[in-house]
Amino acid sequence: MTWEERWHPLREEWVILAAHRQNRPWIGETLSESEAFIPSYLSDCYLFPGNPRVSGKRNDNYTQAFVFDNDHPCVGLNAPTPAPTESLYKSRPATGIARVVCYSPYHNVTMAELDTLQIESVLRVWQEQDNELRTHPEVKHVLIFENKGEVVGVSNPHPHCQIYATNFVFKTIETEARVSQDYLAETGRVLFQDIIAEEQSDGRRILCDTGSAIAFVPYFARYAYEVYVAPKATHQRISTLSPIEIRDFAEVLRTVLVKFDNLWKRPFPYVMLLHQAPADGGEYGGYHFHIEFHPPLRKPSLLKYLAGPEIGGGNFISDTAPEEKAEELRAVSSIHYHHTGNTLK
Repeated sequence: MTWEERWHPLREEWVILAAHRQNRPWIGETLSESEAFIPSYLSDCYLFPGNPRVSGKRNDNYTQAFVFDNDHPCVGLNAPTPAPTESLYKSRPATGIARVVCYSPYHNVTMAELDTLQIESVLRVWQEQDNELRTHPEVKHVLIFENKGEVVGVSNPHPHCQIYATNFVFKTIETEARVSQDYLAETGRVLFQDIIAEEQSDGRRILCDTGSAIAFVPYFARYAYEVYVAPKATHQRISTLSPIEIRDFAEVLRTVLVKFDNLWKRPFPYVMLLHQAPADGGEYGGYHFHIEFHPPLRKPSLLKYLAGPEIGGGNFISDTAPEEKAEELRAVSSIHYHHTGNTLK
């Protein structure tokens, strides 16, 4: 048995590693390991090309990535102003823009099943959206994220992500931005560059190192199969990556996604977030754009439940060792275990 604490420098918190707990007796809830059938076309899917959405608006007959304003946004440019208060409790309008990005016209194709050129197309859409949304004076941060799989609460399996451009900076990004600037001021170096250097020096947790991009399970991973994908050069946001960097980034991203699916020969659930510097006009030269994957499963049928230490205490207990999980992912093929051969009906 081993107990170890690893410092998470981007979050300024300790992660407890107790990998011997992975195989502890479990008589709680488990998930089905079977792969549910999803058709390539669903007549009532509100994300499918040409179909009407709940708002009554109709989707374009798109053939590649398609963007629209969310019909049920969590923020809006016309958000009402709450009544003023003079107490400890405060409120303000939830101002911003919420959008949806569909990756593909096919209902049953995840990003893992797109080819590199199709993923490049999605990345360019993200670049365009980031550039445009940052021009709005109300927007202080652009969060691009994907929830994949029923176990993370996705409302529609059609391949898509969401964008929240908000009048505040999400707390995790706020912390990352602060610690990155502090590190730059103290050392003259970019924190994430030093993280990449540490991972390259160790080598055991690297999944893919191609051209100008890299993917690895971080030393301080909180989830069993947590993975970071990053450009090697420092960019504060995705929209400044060059065409060559986007090409390499797409290839590395695709490799990670395929390895996820190949691990258990089924669509692999995750929460994916683009970590970008705030858009509030501050100085963020030390911030390094990257994508983080937080997969909820620690076994094919078992969730990593967030309980007392995580929700109440605020620190993670990891039931696995990052080196072991990285080795599992390194060992699987980078060619997807099946090809859908989809055609629109």
